[in-house]
Amino acid sequence: MSSPRQMAKETAHAGLPRRFVFVLLENFTLLSFSSALESLRIANRTLDYDAYRWLLIGEGGTGVTCSAGVEFQVDADLTDLSRDDVVVVCGGVDVQRATTKKIISWLRREARKGMLLGGLCTASYALAKAGLLDGKRATIHWENQDSFAEEFEEVNLTKSVFVVDGNRFSTAGGIASIDLMLKLIADYHGEDTANLVADQFIYSTIRTDQDTQRLSVPTRIGVRHPKLSRVIQMMEGHIEEPISPSVLARDVGMSTRQLERLFRRYLSRSPKRYYMELRLSKARNLLMQTDMSVINVALACGFASPSHFSKCYRAHYDTTPYRERGSHAARLSI
Repeated sequence: MSSPRQMAKETAHAGLPRRFVFVLLENFTLLSFSSALESLRIANRTLDYDAYRWLLIGEGGTGVTCSAGVEFQVDADLTDLSRDDVVVVCGGVDVQRATTKKIISWLRREARKGMLLGGLCTASYALAKAGLLDGKRATIHWENQDSFAEEFEEVNLTKSVFVVDGNRFSTAGGIASIDLMLKLIADYHGEDTANLVADQFIYSTIRTDQDTQRLSVPTRIGVRHPKLSRVIQMMEGHIEEPISPSVLARDVGMSTRQLERLFRRYLSRSPKRYYMELRLSKARNLLMQTDMSVINVALACGFASPSHFSKCYRAHYDTTPYRERGSHAARLSI
């Protein structure tokens, strides 16, 4: 009887190795990139032949530095590719700045060839900026979801760990690259091969595009109380148009006073204070990651006036929204 390794090899696609072209953007996330690359290496080892090969490219064709400060020498500049290539754009910190006009033009040109093309971590931003995700389902790291949704309304943004929609794919970052690559390896060489690669990773729970990227509310807050979790979910889903504590309480079958006690007991703050912190956290993300005016940021986070927004922001972060944005821009320019 054939072993899983032999069966995987026997059912592998014939022909030349499939080439993955990794496009490294400045400040790309090392974990996302290395997880994807290692998946291919281990797949080759599992299959006992070079089913996959790879090429590293980047703007300028010299060195690209990851967000951990390590510089990688790429194999080539942004070059002409084959329709059979799989293009993997690797994003990371400050992807807006890394998405240059040259990158956008190159992505649009290569995408016209019809190859499978996608992004890891924040690289969904680069693809969306190039118009390659219009009308598509996509995902991006949860920290960038708010700003992405504001800027790219034509993209169907999800909270999945990864998404494959036609010839486009995207991941939420981190080790979600492994889940995506295992799916692609399974498509090309069967589930057995993908499972063997996962075993080599000691990766015991393979996620699908139905899995969401963030921990559940009970896990995040460290409390397992169904009504508390439900209220927090409603708060997170209604940032632009906040719901009053009385309505929140009513929707979970509690009085306002009971809801107040529940938050005080488990989170040491009032529902109003917790809700405000959620809204301010989203506002800070938008200030850091978009060019939205402070007025529009305020409106997107449920504040009726810029003055009220500024007052609340300063009370929580000890700085004004304008100064926050200015100091962030100054740090990036260093």
